[in-house]
Amino acid sequence: MAWGRKKGGARKEPLFGLPAALADLRLSPSDRVPGGGDNTPAKSKPKSNDSGSEKPRPSRSGSKRRSKSRGFGIGRLFYWTAVLGLWAGIAVIGVVVWVGAHLPPIQSLEIPKRPPTIQIVGIDGSVLAQRGEMAGANIALKDLPPYLPKAFIAIEDRRFYSHFGVDPLGILRAAVTNVLHRGVSQGGSTLTQQLAKNLFLTQERTMQRKLQEAELALWLERKHSKDEILELYLNRVYFGSGAYGVEAAAQRYFGKSAKNVTLPEAAMLAGLVKSPSRLAPNRNPEGAEQRAQVVLAAMADAKFITEAQAKASIGQPSIAVKPAGAGTVNYVADWIGEVLDDLVGQIDQDIVVQTTIDPKLQNVAEAAVIDELAAKSVKFNVSQGALVAMTPDGAVRAMVGGRNYAESQYNRAVTAKRQPGSSFKPFVYLTAVESGLTPDTIRTDAPLDIKGWKPENYTHEYFGSVTLTQALAMSLNTVAVRLGVEVGAKNVVRTAHRLGISSKLEPNVSIALGTSEVSVIELVGAYAPFANGGYAVSPHVVTKIRTSSGKLLYDRPTEPPNQVIEPRYDAMMNSMMRETLISGTARKAEIPGWTAAGKTGTSQDYRDAWFIGYTAKLVTGVWLGNDDNSPTKKATGGGLPVEVWTRFMKAAHQGVPVAAIPNSQGSWAPANLMQISSQISAPSAPAAPLQIQPPMQAPPPAPAPSGGGYYRQPPPTPARASAPPNPNARPEAAAGLDGWLADRLFR
Repeated sequence: MAWGRKKGGARKEPLFGLPAALADLRLSPSDRVPGGGDNTPAKSKPKSNDSGSEKPRPSRSGSKRRSKSRGFGIGRLFYWTAVLGLWAGIAVIGVVVWVGAHLPPIQSLEIPKRPPTIQIVGIDGSVLAQRGEMAGANIALKDLPPYLPKAFIAIEDRRFYSHFGVDPLGILRAAVTNVLHRGVSQGGSTLTQQLAKNLFLTQERTMQRKLQEAELALWLERKHSKDEILELYLNRVYFGSGAYGVEAAAQRYFGKSAKNVTLPEAAMLAGLVKSPSRLAPNRNPEGAEQRAQVVLAAMADAKFITEAQAKASIGQPSIAVKPAGAGTVNYVADWIGEVLDDLVGQIDQDIVVQTTIDPKLQNVAEAAVIDELAAKSVKFNVSQGALVAMTPDGAVRAMVGGRNYAESQYNRAVTAKRQPGSSFKPFVYLTAVESGLTPDTIRTDAPLDIKGWKPENYTHEYFGSVTLTQALAMSLNTVAVRLGVEVGAKNVVRTAHRLGISSKLEPNVSIALGTSEVSVIELVGAYAPFANGGYAVSPHVVTKIRTSSGKLLYDRPTEPPNQVIEPRYDAMMNSMMRETLISGTARKAEIPGWTAAGKTGTSQDYRDAWFIGYTAKLVTGVWLGNDDNSPTKKATGGGLPVEVWTRFMKAAHQGVPVAAIPNSQGSWAPANLMQISSQISAPSAPAAPLQIQPPMQAPPPAPAPSGGGYYRQPPPTPARASAPPNPNARPEAAAGLDGWLADRLFR
């Protein structure tokens, strides 16, 4: 028997009896009872139909698998959603903890004290300037007109009184708006968040800062009431142009208190918060007005005002006043800021500083410097100037530290130090008269050689024997150097320091020509003793300091008199320096009806031009030059500085009773330089040009002589036959003063 054959070919065994009778018995589908029998199908293989006409019945197991698959997918979705939600919650908690860990300690999160305001007032009580990070005083919410805080709520945080510090609806609305506009056109920060940023955080735009801002906003809402938060916000927010708080902004832009602002003005203030620098009314009035209209519309939409009120307020002019402290008076304010710590120590409250500044004189000084430079700076290649005017007792009435404070805050009147040139010579001459010489003393104006150093006069002309009065008036360099050597450079330095010069001075022979640098204010202060009878002064600008409540913190004490020049020597110096304005290098300087005196100065290569002049009422000094110390186009002390000085002093003395300079009428003083010209010999011929080449260890080269105008032609006088003996003059050697100096000092 072969295995594996087909069924049709298999061997059949014979059947007998009942099995044989039932072998061919089969049931057809028609023989079955419908719905009867067991519902469970027989687990037998279906016979295959050779013809293939009968299709197999579909199994129910496939539908069950599909049902189970759908149930399994929904379950997995809920499962993973729960898992992801759990991890997201953990992540959020982690971020909150991390952000909180980088916040300041909770115990230090107190509302910081508002930085103090420093209000600077003039001698007449008017406000000159304000200093401090926040210039406005705190103002209570109840003292403000109701529409002012509502303007901020309408435009910045409509849901302020309903959210808990962070407004999810506001954030969603801002996000949708920004997506629609494809950019950042609306913010979602609440007023509380903005306050948190202003109080505790920086202005950087980072996600960490935004998260910190949100946490701090929640903390503020829990600790303070809504009205307290709103009041803090209004007193701390920045409004541009250095104004912090609504009070400062109202004063800055409208010249009134925030308590008195109108509805259009309130809308303009609320509109500034979006972009204070760009929308400040004093810089962009059109932009500020347009933004105010947006605020008015928002207030009407929020039912804070009626449509009629909004329409009536649109287009109303808002007058922006000139901010207090604008212009060159800021140089004064900066100087005051530097000395406050020495006067009252650390400032932790609002103060009012009363000064000696006269606002009218300050304006005149500013105009004199700026206008003269505008007209002639190109001609003389002069870019900067400074002016200091003080009373003979040292009270500064006006100060200009530069031509434009907005462009440069460097104070050239106080901080800068420059060579004074011949304006330093009065200290040499004072030392000389204190050593026994007089204005009538004769000295020789002739070429001089000190170990190879050969100082020259401005015009390269020499006038032979001249009096000290003529030598100072004409600013003769050779005479000044001879006097400096005669009395000693160290003594000259001591005299200058005694009168008020505080800078370091080098005691060399060129000191007579002003080669050591000084500041404008100390040089003017050192001239003050000549104008007040010989008493030392301390230049000052602060007289009193009070708190905003009126408590006196500082009152300038009265300084005891300190005589630094004896009256007779003061009279001699006044007589000689008066001649500078009458017939010397400052002939352009005049004040009708007033007696004035002073000295011009020009440093080496025309780098600095000075004039310091005084009356019995004011001592004023002017400096002109360039910050980079570059030479000017022959700007001399007798030119542009004298013009600035004269313009200022004429205006300053209008309506002031005329007074004489103390000790200016000495019995010995000549009435006029021309009266003694008969005693002065004719000038010698101009010396050949000399090249200054000092040898090793020789004195430094002298600066170009100063002075402005000089006598181009000598007085028409005959040569002196015999000079009358002068009991105060020092004896001269047979070889003259040069021989005397060489014999005693340069052996």
